[in-house]
Amino acid sequence: MYARSTTMHVDPQAIDRLIGYVGDEVMPLVEGMAGYVGISMLCNRETGTCIATTTWDTHETMLASADAVAASRARAMEMTGGPTREVQEWEVAAMHRMRDTPAGACARLIWARGEQGQMDRILEAWRIIIPPQLEEMPGFCAVSALVNRDTMRAVAAVSYESREAMDRSADQGLAIRDKFAATMGFEITDVEEYEIVLAHLRIPEMA
Repeated sequence: MYARSTTMHVDPQAIDRLIGYVGDEVMPLVEGMAGYVGISMLCNRETGTCIATTTWDTHETMLASADAVAASRARAMEMTGGPTREVQEWEVAAMHRMRDTPAGACARLIWARGEQGQMDRILEAWRIIIPPQLEEMPGFCAVSALVNRDTMRAVAAVSYESREAMDRSADQGLAIRDKFAATMGFEITDVEEYEIVLAHLRIPEMA
């Protein structure tokens, strides 16, 4: 399974307009495409950063969707006046869901970079170690891991039922990820927090 994420910076006052466009225009567009699996959108209303992600059943169907998605992306840029910061393509390496995310849910994104040839070793350990520890946190909903084997970049998205639940997890989450990164020998490059404004995902459990 594969994913394409588009990160945009917009005026915070334009975020609701962008959310409406993605929900009303982009989602129906991609739902009709072969291989479509789901769509999600994260927003940080303070910084104006928004990340829209579509998921696809194969690399081929993701590539086939590129032109149509690029056109909708250009329209979003026109609407909001916000430039596209980055478009990235990923392999969906893991998905573990305890419960669906309710209204008001939030997500913490942990960005990382490793060394060539180490991805499979790290992912194998991650699948065994990380989800069980996250399950112990009150309000935990789901965790997924996306990887790009060419750049050796990865991002884990940990979702919680509310902003309060995510805030309560901060210290424990920091200890878990720092210990794991030190043990496995990779670098955590950034940690970001977002509101989940769109969550129409049908990604199955992936151990």
